[in-house]
Amino acid sequence: MATAGKSSLKRSSPNYVNSIVGVALVLLMMGIMGWIFLNSKEIGNKLKEDIRINVYLRTLNKDTIGQIQQYIASQPYAKDVKYINKEAAKEIWNKENNEDWAKILDYNPLPESIDFNAKSAYVNKDSLDVIVKNITTAYGNQVTDVNYPTVLTTSLDKKAKQIGLIFLVIAVILCIIVIVSIDNTIKLAMFSNRFLIKTMQMVGATRSFIAKPMNVRAIINGLISGLIAVILLFVLIGWAENQFPDLKQIRDTKLTIILFGGMILIGIAISWFSTQRSVLKYLKMKLDDLY
Repeated sequence: MATAGKSSLKRSSPNYVNSIVGVALVLLMMGIMGWIFLNSKEIGNKLKEDIRINVYLRTLNKDTIGQIQQYIASQPYAKDVKYINKEAAKEIWNKENNEDWAKILDYNPLPESIDFNAKSAYVNKDSLDVIVKNITTAYGNQVTDVNYPTVLTTSLDKKAKQIGLIFLVIAVILCIIVIVSIDNTIKLAMFSNRFLIKTMQMVGATRSFIAKPMNVRAIINGLISGLIAVILLFVLIGWAENQFPDLKQIRDTKLTIILFGGMILIGIAISWFSTQRSVLKYLKMKLDDLY
């Protein structure tokens, strides 16, 4: 009888190991998707910030050129502000076009310029048009033109919005899959505990007394699952960055830490919610319905 009782008790205890591993794998899938999204966003921002804006100068006065350069550098939209003289402009042109015009021309027709990159948040047609207007209004007499690759800028901005929308849809679908998967995993773990829950209720235990230890266990399991998923993702990211060193350059450590924290919090929250829901479900069911 004692052996049978122990065997029955063993069968009624939930398999927490399977639950923890199952939740961890689902969280890992979510983390991988989140990491890909962060990298795609950073890659898009880097491509935007590679766009060069040229402020062509009319003046040859070095003091005035210095003032214009300092003015642009002080603006929130500018980064990597450089003064390009005529010789530097010629070298850039020859490099980009893979030829030397000295074979054809004996003079340098290129103007001096101040070149800079705009921060990614400003790389769209509306913002760049405002920047152009801002510079020409401030130094219209010393500047002949402010030029940026309009077609490329418009294309990048359009593609960035399309990719963002695609990832948003995927993120919503993935969140639903994660929630449903974790919920089902917790339900399976709690199913073997249904008779214990009902027995405690029948001997007079309150709902909070029954639910409290199981909720605490759920929080601990969710934390363990989240930590396992974070460790696996951390190892995976390290491997990927070793294989593709460029990934290290676009890594946003702050956002990556937020992603890790979000995985842990989601693991805890869904585990607690699913456990609480399962306990309430079995408390409301009749004894005959548990079989």
